[in-house]
Amino acid sequence: MGELLLIRHGETAWSRTGRHAGRTDLPLTEAGEDAARALAPRLAGREFAAVFSSPLARAVRTAELAGLSAAEPDNGLIEWDYGRYEGLTAEEIQELRPGWNLWRDGVDAGEDLGHVTARVDAFLGRVRPLVRGGDVAAVAHGHLTRILTARWLGLGAPAARQFGHPHPGTINVLGHEHGLPVVLGWNMP
Repeated sequence: MGELLLIRHGETAWSRTGRHAGRTDLPLTEAGEDAARALAPRLAGREFAAVFSSPLARAVRTAELAGLSAAEPDNGLIEWDYGRYEGLTAEEIQELRPGWNLWRDGVDAGEDLGHVTARVDAFLGRVRPLVRGGDVAAVAHGHLTRILTARWLGLGAPAARQFGHPHPGTINVLGHEHGLPVVLGWNMP
């Protein structure tokens, strides 16, 4: 049985400042490119049954720099569409909507959590059989990685709030222990 490696893309100008970057196609910063390159030695010893990436430039570039140039773009890995909250920080959203919580309240004029969950579930449906045969890597985004993790564990998507935010340019490892899905590593540089 293999492992599912969820790799968060490297730093962008918006991730550095805490801005919600859903569908805005941002490039990596120089630090983001360095972090992506630093992943290559950690991934080099693994034989991957499959490699996937969000089609957004920051994820594709992270995959390339990390040595995963054969990553297949998968729309199931695109970040949550934040609608009117795109480009705003959590503090700015709180000013517009006091007491706002992404996991409870969702976004305004964007993607419903149920829709994101359906995309994630479809991706996991394609990936689980592959993991039975070996390791799989997926380069994605912060909130999406948290939702993928919750769903891997069989939890509802709102439980994703209980996982710390994956740092840019880190690896999060999902696998199995005694036949049950588990988190094997989180925010590994």
